[in-house]
Amino acid sequence: MVYDPLRDELFEARRGAGASLNGRPIRVSGTAQLDRALIATGFPYDIRARVPQTLARLGRLLGQVQGLRRGGSAALDLAYVACGRLDGFYEENLKPWDTAAGLIIVTEAGGKITTFDGGDYDVYAPNIMASNGLLHGELLVRI
Repeated sequence: MVYDPLRDELFEARRGAGASLNGRPIRVSGTAQLDRALIATGFPYDIRARVPQTLARLGRLLGQVQGLRRGGSAALDLAYVACGRLDGFYEENLKPWDTAAGLIIVTEAGGKITTFDGGDYDVYAPNIMASNGLLHGELLVRI
């Protein structure tokens, strides 16, 4: 579960049972073109040590997508991918509590989650790429 108290929104999922928002089923977006995609990211806590890499990733995406946002909560960004408000999300150096719930919510909503190199994601991985699935390959190439 991911709860947003400001909007009174509860995102839930159970493996094999789908995902929901306030009790209603949700699905990832159907956006298939990168130039129409809204992507979110976050900045790692040790950003000062990663400025060149972080800026390089931003630069490779900014001219390719419709928009790029930084909301500040990986859990909510993942929930927004699950319900179609965002088409993708990426970040590095997160902790298990940042992504554990979102991992299940996104996949149960039909999305895809991997590491930046396309490998299987687990909550201890050094980075995360989540998408609606349709854009995943293109996003990985640019990340």
